[in-house]
Amino acid sequence: MNSINHIKKALKELDEEVEKILLDWDIPLNEKDNLMLPILQQKKVLTQTLEDLEYLRDNPPTPNQPCGISKYREE
Repeated sequence: MNSINHIKKALKELDEEVEKILLDWDIPLNEKDNLMLPILQQKKVLTQTLEDLEYLRDNPPTPNQPCGISKYREE
């Protein structure tokens, strides 16, 4: 699936952004938290989306049936 590759690339870019913020000694700690929070929220959503897509790829639904993706989640 092409979308899985795009999500993996986006997750890698978010990791690089977080790393860049963490390694910047000129940014105060509280500012780092403020900068990283939205990035980490995006990462959480993308990670869940990636897990869902990989599950659907590995367990495709039968025709005319709901996918049941929520059944496998631990939430």
